[in-house]
Amino acid sequence: MRVTGYKSHGVGAAAALVNAVTSAEGVANDDALRGVLAGHGFFVDAFTAATAAQLRPWARALRAVFEAETLDTAVDLLNALLADVPMHPHLSDHDELGLHLHYAPPEVDLAHRFRATTLMNLSELVCDHGIDRIGVCAAPGCDRVYADDSRGGRRRFCSDACANRTNVAAFRARRRVR
Repeated sequence: MRVTGYKSHGVGAAAALVNAVTSAEGVANDDALRGVLAGHGFFVDAFTAATAAQLRPWARALRAVFEAETLDTAVDLLNALLADVPMHPHLSDHDELGLHLHYAPPEVDLAHRFRATTLMNLSELVCDHGIDRIGVCAAPGCDRVYADDSRGGRRRFCSDACANRTNVAAFRARRRVR
């Protein structure tokens, strides 16, 4: 089952925010964080320095979910976050997305809407697929996270570049052994 449309915006945005703020190669300045939100379908007209300041600790909190080694740990972390983020679901029918559910009303600040959306979409992904669809990149030396919303659900790397680099290194190591 593929997580599509609006839900994948939140899942992808969560991983992108965590990578921007917490990975060694991340860029967490205000413009970069605004770009993360805009690149994942969030309306950023109301983005401010205060929004960015609220998103940085959120990224660190979400990183723990991506790093969870057991489903129970991930569930405990998500439940703690769900208890801290007020939700006010409502239906919306703006732009080309069609009718869909928002987890925070439009009048709340952007950071709140982002937290609610990413938290619910990650929670839904974990409910539907467990923790096999989220994690930290398996490439040596990479600390970026990923969220796999593909049909196959076999992703272990944050990007094609990390997957290719790891696979080429393994291939070359096997050839040297011969």
